[in-house]
Amino acid sequence: MKKLSVKKLALAGMLCALCVVGSVFSFPMFGSKCAPIQHMVNVTCAVLLGPWWGVGVAFVASLLRNLLGLGSLMAFPGSMFGALLCGFVYWKTKNILATMVGEVFGTSILGGLCAYPVAIFLMGKSAGDIAFYAYIVPFLISTAVGSIIAGVLVYSLQRSGALRSMQNSLS
Repeated sequence: MKKLSVKKLALAGMLCALCVVGSVFSFPMFGSKCAPIQHMVNVTCAVLLGPWWGVGVAFVASLLRNLLGLGSLMAFPGSMFGALLCGFVYWKTKNILATMVGEVFGTSILGGLCAYPVAIFLMGKSAGDIAFYAYIVPFLISTAVGSIIAGVLVYSLQRSGALRSMQNSLS
């Protein structure tokens, strides 16, 4: 049992590192930094590790990005809600396309709505400076790009048979 936990922990650590390094390739969009690699990792983590590991990876990656000055506080709601929702969708359906849609919805709608109070209470933005939907559009762009990248990656792994092998070695 410990061997499997070590494998999962090692994979989660590598995915966190990929998020941090991948955040260098971000682009500003309105009030947030769009980092599509985070969303690619969310979908990959959902498929390989599950929802709780996905939320953990998203939290640790967001924390590291903030500590290193590579992200903003918007990284937390912008990644964790998508990771949780796409993890649950894959856990219940085992459908990769539905998992990608879960990531996009969780990040853009749920994460975007939760970014509003974070911006007001933790970042000091006033309600008049930003609109209620100001984070939904940038989160949508970022998560759509990342989910498409993840879809290509996961479908390629699935077609080659490597995905089933990786899932079996982790379970």
